[in-house]
Amino acid sequence: MANKSLIELEISNIDKTALICKALSSESRLRILNRIVQKPAIITELATTLDIPLSTMTMHIKLLEQANLIKVTPLPGSRGAQKMCGPVVDQVKIDIIHSLPKLNSSSLIYQKDMPIGNYFDYQVTAPCGMASEKKNISKDDSPEEFSLPERMNAQIIWMTTGFLEYRFPTTSFSSSEIQIDRIEFLLEICSETFGYNEDWRSDVSFWLNGHEVGIIECPGDHGGRNGKHNPSWWPEYATQFGDLHHITITQAGCNIDAQPASNHTISSLRLFEENEIRLRIGVKPEARYAGGFNLFGNQFGDYAHGILMQVYGSHNKG
Repeated sequence: MANKSLIELEISNIDKTALICKALSSESRLRILNRIVQKPAIITELATTLDIPLSTMTMHIKLLEQANLIKVTPLPGSRGAQKMCGPVVDQVKIDIIHSLPKLNSSSLIYQKDMPIGNYFDYQVTAPCGMASEKKNISKDDSPEEFSLPERMNAQIIWMTTGFLEYRFPTTSFSSSEIQIDRIEFLLEICSETFGYNEDWRSDVSFWLNGHEVGIIECPGDHGGRNGKHNPSWWPEYATQFGDLHHITITQAGCNIDAQPASNHTISSLRLFEENEIRLRIGVKPEARYAGGFNLFGNQFGDYAHGILMQVYGSHNKG
């Protein structure tokens, strides 16, 4: 593992840059990199040394490997699935200025920050609930209260199985004079259990216009520190923040967090043939890990937005 390399990125390469930036955005993954730069180590040793649950450590290692920042090598003759982890990169360089001319041909033409309480349809099972930045909106574990008008003020929503569905208008960018290249959704989400538990997995599915486009594998229900935007009244023993996830749909397919998720495209989903795009977020009862989810608004968690939709494209000439 002595022959390391330089990773050169351009911000016009959205998927690759997003994947590596995500891999480097976690304090835990930075600690892992710092440890194996000093000396390669096996996964179980890293979990023990850094006091990270083995299942969580495995997911961290998987993401670092997907980003080509480390190499994982099975140990020959070892008992069980022991794997050695070592760095393969000396430097990561992001070229911003050189990329700008390329980005100008496909620019941000529309953006909508959807409040998480502004869902049009829902199906919820307990445990569940929601709160604004000032107080709890619903009684604990009362799915029937998800129809309350006060839901519009929600800044954190939690549920076990079921879904929330949001509708984004398309009238601002559905003109024949606009060529749409890609549409993106950014949202902060994590698993859901009593209190919080970093080792509590959940498979959260996403649908667009009735078609399932992929799954986010949430590693845990995050706590242990306050979310950057959490109100002071929110209890410290409860869920505090989520992970930022990124759904991208182009004419080539659908990616989630820069990884291929499905073959659905802008055309196959017929995203701009109606006056709205329907985004559904949910956990299926039959999911491999039906660990619920917490969804964060702009005044909870670490990111100052709700469900952010961004549309990129260019104006047709002629």
